[in-house]
Parts: sequence; C-alpha cells; structure tokens
Amino acid sequence: MALLLFAGAFNTNAQSLEEFEEKVTEFTLDNGLKFIVIERPIAPVASFVTYVDVGGADEPVGHTGIAHIFEHMAFKGTHYIGTNNWKKEKKALDQLDQTYQQWLSEKYSASPDSAKMEELWSQFTDLQEEAGQYVVNNEFSQIIERNGGTGLNAGTGADQTVYFYSLPENRMELWFSLESDRFKNPVFREFYKEKEVVREERRMRTESQPLGRLVEEFLAVAYTAHPYGRPVVGWNSDITATTMEDAREFYDTYYVPSNITIAIAGDVNPKEVRKMAETYFGGLKAGPEPPPVYTQEPEQRGERRFTIQGQSQPFLLMGYHTVAQDHPDAKALQLLGSIISSGRTSRLYKRMVEEEQLALAVQAFNGFPGTKYKSMFLTFAVPNRGLSVDTLETVIHEEIQKVKDGDITQMELDRARTNARASLVRSLDSNSGLAQSFASTEAQQGDWRKVFTDLDKLNEVTLEDLQRVANTYFTQDNLTVGAIVTQDSEEVADANQ
Repeated sequence: MALLLFAGAFNTNAQSLEEFEEKVTEFTLDNGLKFIVIERPIAPVASFVTYVDVGGADEPVGHTGIAHIFEHMAFKGTHYIGTNNWKKEKKALDQLDQTYQQWLSEKYSASPDSAKMEELWSQFTDLQEEAGQYVVNNEFSQIIERNGGTGLNAGTGADQTVYFYSLPENRMELWFSLESDRFKNPVFREFYKEKEVVREERRMRTESQPLGRLVEEFLAVAYTAHPYGRPVVGWNSDITATTMEDAREFYDTYYVPSNITIAIAGDVNPKEVRKMAETYFGGLKAGPEPPPVYTQEPEQRGERRFTIQGQSQPFLLMGYHTVAQDHPDAKALQLLGSIISSGRTSRLYKRMVEEEQLALAVQAFNGFPGTKYKSMFLTFAVPNRGLSVDTLETVIHEEIQKVKDGDITQMELDRARTNARASLVRSLDSNSGLAQSFASTEAQQGDWRKVFTDLDKLNEVTLEDLQRVANTYFTQDNLTVGAIVTQDSEEVADANQ
C-alpha cells in the first residue's frame, strides 16, 4: 500500500512531470557530450553514471567481446594514475602489442612456423613482464574508495556500456577529474592480462554453466543475421584475435562525446556541475557519429529447435521475434509479459508453479537480448523433478493460445499497469537508479522524459491490442525453442508418449 501511495508522487499527468522537470537540468557541451543533472538533496551524496551508446551489437566482425574488454580497460587508470612511469610503460606497451600482432599473424598464416611463434611468444612474455613493473595495481579504485566512493562498477550489454559509482557531494570535482581523464586519455595497461580475465569470465558464466551455454546457443539459433545473435562476452577465438590496436580503433569510433550521456543525481548544484563539465570534459575531442547497425534480421521461415544434453537441471527457453522499444506494439508486448508471468497472480506462475506444480520457476518478458533493435519475447521455465521440458512447453502454448483467443480480463490488464508503475517507482528510489534510468532513456530514446511518459502509453493499450500482438508475433513459424535435456527427463518424456 505504501508503495502504491508513493507511486502517486510519480503520476504521469502533465503537472507531475512539470514538477519533476524543475529538478532536472540538461545541457550539451560544444563537443556533443550530453549531461543530465537531477537535484535530489536528501543526503550529501551524488551518483554518477556514464552511459556509452555502444554494446555487443556494435562490435566489428571478428572482434566480439571487444566492448567488454574495453570496459575493463577503463578501470586501469590514466597517464598519471596506475603507473610509476608512464613514458617507459607506454614504450613497453607499444612493443608488446607489435610483438603480439606478429605472433597472431604467424599463428593464422597458411603455414605457421612453430619455432618463430615460440620465439615471438617468448619476446611477448618478456615485454609483458617489463610493462608490469611500471603498474601500480588498483590505484584508480583505491583513490575512489579513500574518498568515500561506493558502488564502483560497470556493465556491458547488447546495446550499451555503463560506468557508475557514488561519492560524497563534496568530492564531485574528484569524479570529474577521474572520469574525464580516463576517457580523454585511455590507457591499455595490462591489456593482455585483462583479456584472460575476460576469457575466464566466459569460462565461468558460459562454458561452465548449463544455462549460459543454453542462452548462447539460443541466440545463435534465433538470429541468423543480426548481431544480437553474438555473445556479448565474445567468442574465444575473437578474444584471442583482439589486439590493443583493435581496442584503440574501437574507442576512437564509439567513445566520441556525441555517443556519451552522463547523468548525475543527488545533492548537487547544476551551475557547479556545468562549470566543471566544461572545465574537465570540454577538451574531449568531437568525432564523427559512430556507424549505425544496418543489418536487419530476415523474417523467420519456420520454427527452429535444438536441445543440449547434459547432466544438469533441465531448462526451457522459448522465444518469438518481436519489435524494438520504439515500435507501437512494444508497450502491449511489455504488458503481455507481465500478465503471463510477472508475480504470483500471473497466469503461468499460478498454473505451473502453484496449482499444478510443474515448474520451479517461469518468466516471460519482451526485450531479449536488447531493446534498441528488433528483439524477442522470451519465456524461461525450469521443470520440477521428474517432469520434462516438453510438458512445460505444452502448458505455455496452451496459455498463449488463450491470450490469442482474447481470454485476458480488464482486471489483469489494470494489474499489469499497476505493476509497471510500481516497478518504475522502485527503480527511481535511489540516486543511482535515477541516474541510470535517465541516462539510458536519454541515450536510446532521445528524451529522459520518456521514463514517465511511456507509462501513459501503457494506459492506451487495450485488450484488443493484447490479442492482436499475440496473434501477430506468437506464431509457430516465428518461434525458437531451446532446451537442456538430461537423460532422466528424456526417459520421462518417452514414458509419457
């Protein structure tokens, strides 16, 4: 009840939005870098979010994972932080990359010379050790921690790369100094060591995790052309093939001011923010607009299906190709996901988890693996012991057919809208949540106000819209199904036939 009452403070009528706009100041520097400042003087702290409009979908062919690799580089410091002698370190790094490129060229030549490769790798190892003697480990993060910083982190997705942390309000200039320096003067310190960290992330999250393998295979099967089908963490061979020179070219292409949005929320003075922004970020050179993703996923010609056999918990993924976030049908699909599976009153949860006890978990939502381009409506389910994924798939199809037949009530639609409003309130109940939400919406949709006005569009969705989008997108020819199947679950499936 308290949450719903609080939601009233964020009512999306014009007056409420105007009241909120009074707390927001936005400006763009001459080089194209956009700032959004949200005054929230609840406590003397501020959260800072740097949103870069580049993710896995933007990566060049042969270099999947490079967006994630560069994200790691941004924590390695600057020409002055993280090193005891940048001049000597840079010389060693340049030689290091040249040697690695020579080794790579030999490795992938038509007739690789193993002796030459061994010699080059020995030189590479020596140079990496030489460069390492100039490194001051973790100095960048330690400076932030010593000054009361919290939540220092970053994330790379299919659509974006985001950097964020919070500091006491009186340390705001420190953030401007550190953030501007690491993006004006990026270093590729410990680049090849950090690539192995990324490779280890891939082993842990994908190769060693059944669900990770399933998701990676699912995307590769569901997408034949669009880069959404590639893993954000990168293919192993692409991680190997990526050099410091490649990362520098990626930075020069996508980390231009016009492709960056910065949001600051907390006890801050907008005039001071603007003055510091011009002082510290004004020197960031403008660049050409990054190349857009032109590739369109062709219409699917028929159902796609695969299974992965293994000794693990069975999983089921079902996905239908749908639309990007700016499409008129996106809001109806969002509400449909909520009605079908969000919360204990949703259709799939109530039937599959509570009543018939078929599943340990079930969830459906639109916008996988991203929202910037045409994405997918995904349903994920985990069967109970002794039950097959086939049983879950049958029930999910039955519930989807009910939606297609128009079996959704006005009460369900209203509840889904209420849940969406409550979810918005929760996401904005912190400086960090405000800054991340505003930055991402501004960068991807061109106006942070859509955080609020998009709720009005939910109110325009009708029961007829829900039925229409279900019949439009939830077709057999548009379906991809992937599952992890254990030997036990296969035997159960055979016994049930």
